[in-house]
Amino acid sequence: MTDGKALLVATAGFCLLAAAAAYAAERAVLVRDAAVYVSPDTQSQTLGAPLESGSEVAILETASGGWAHVEPIEKSVSGWIADKVLVRTGTPNGDLILFGAAADAEEQAGKLHGARGEAQANAALRLYRMAAAYFPHSPLAAEAFYRAADVKWQVERADAMTRPSARMHDPAMRTPIDEEPMRQVIKKYPHTRWADLAAYHFIENKLCGDWEGSSKCPDNEAEQYEKYAAEHPQSPVAAEALYHAATRRAALIEIYKTEEKQGKSDESRKRALADAERIISQYPEQDDWAARAQTLTFLVSQGVPLYGNAPLQ
Repeated sequence: MTDGKALLVATAGFCLLAAAAAYAAERAVLVRDAAVYVSPDTQSQTLGAPLESGSEVAILETASGGWAHVEPIEKSVSGWIADKVLVRTGTPNGDLILFGAAADAEEQAGKLHGARGEAQANAALRLYRMAAAYFPHSPLAAEAFYRAADVKWQVERADAMTRPSARMHDPAMRTPIDEEPMRQVIKKYPHTRWADLAAYHFIENKLCGDWEGSSKCPDNEAEQYEKYAAEHPQSPVAAEALYHAATRRAALIEIYKTEEKQGKSDESRKRALADAERIISQYPEQDDWAARAQTLTFLVSQGVPLYGNAPLQ
């Protein structure tokens, strides 16, 4: 074997050994951003950008003074970071720590804008995912798994709402929000409140951007909400779904009049009142939906138009 080939083989072997070592090493998650150093010394050179909160790393070795030699799972470079920002599977209350860090990041994401808000949302997504993966038997695992999917959904939704297609009449004319993470929640935790909440998101992909004064959109949307409430009667958002159905039925009272369909207008009035009554009778303590349903019932019963800008007669 030539010297060149021998060097290539040796290099390849070293890389394989390093990769195997990283794979077999203990893993941990960062709960704060951390600078990466060439050696276990803050005076040494840093390696690129800091590792972000929520990043998973393989711990190759540790050193005195609270240092850990790590290799990020998603990167091929290794370096030294402060050990105190790492949560391992054996860390006491590790599930609470990761979940709490994720909740903090999610709250910050809602307050910040641009790149900073996006960075916090990504951190929340990673931390929730890691909380579920590292502590699968935790009482928080299912919620963490759902909230990771929810953060991703909200990020994609915010982006979708900035596009002109968001205002289109037909929901089929816009790119739908990715439903796969929510479907994974339903698959992994079926018949739970988290599965119910995940399924609720799917309605959003079926909503029109603008009704354009036509009965087709509110009628279809009301059907979607009523179907959800029928299929998920124990859902924590069942009352909310019925309220959205009732408001659309109430709007249809006036819309059908403009389409000269008095029979359908009368039917919509009955269905709006029926949906509102279901909220009042079945979900009296689910947030403030029962009170809002009472208001809707009063206005519909009084013949007050709940769609359009026409003044009261």
